[in-house]
Amino acid sequence: MPSVEDALNELQGFSLTNGLREKRILLMFSGGKDSSLALYLMKEVGLNVSALTFFHRWSWRETLRWAMNFTRKLGVEHFLVDITDGLLREAVGRKGPICINCKKVMLWNAKWFAINNGFDVLAKGDNANDKIIGALLDQCEGDIRLCGLPKIGVPILRPLIKYTAEEIEALADEVRIRPYRMYEHARRRQWREGCPLQYIDREEIVTPELMELAYRVNYEVSRIARKRKVRASVRVPSFEIMCWDCDEETLREVEMVVKRFKWGSRILEW
Repeated sequence: MPSVEDALNELQGFSLTNGLREKRILLMFSGGKDSSLALYLMKEVGLNVSALTFFHRWSWRETLRWAMNFTRKLGVEHFLVDITDGLLREAVGRKGPICINCKKVMLWNAKWFAINNGFDVLAKGDNANDKIIGALLDQCEGDIRLCGLPKIGVPILRPLIKYTAEEIEALADEVRIRPYRMYEHARRRQWREGCPLQYIDREEIVTPELMELAYRVNYEVSRIARKRKVRASVRVPSFEIMCWDCDEETLREVEMVVKRFKWGSRILEW
């Protein structure tokens, strides 16, 4: 298992070899462990890095506040961009999952933000578990940590791409990076959080009303999950409950929330 010192030495050497110390770097920063660790490491080795966080009307405000506090403590310039309008244009009227459309909006907004504001490199917190053979960024020649593709127009730096999710978890714990957690169920059994819109049912036509429902029901359910230290979320409009480590009492409490929202949805349909 690599240590933080190992990670810093590796990034330092890579930065010197590739001339990154002379570049302005913009990191797509969600406030999760991956992007937080990437930001910490880049700042520690002396790179000129700024953070860019996208949010929308249905983003968790708690995690956004944590991200803002984290960058302030590091002394890192932090840009916040509201992508609500772009997300509505891309997602409404299409079938879920919504995340595909949201990632497209974020990547292209990040590209143009970087170009228009004088950044030389765009960075992401991808780890080895995110790497999918055949994906755009995995078609670059040479070291996959720094990829220049004409279609993107800005070189992409992924300082954590050779570390597994488990290694990143250990590295983040070593430097006491502990992001605010909503205790969502998430789509994979890792701490993948950040947006309630991921719980819109697959193949469901996305509407603003459905986006609002996904936010409201999952906000209340996440409060229960956080209190009981379990992980729970609800798909909509099916109202399927997803929960890890839930006991009967927790499930009853979640079911009460679901029944209330399900009843409200039926009234609206009438």
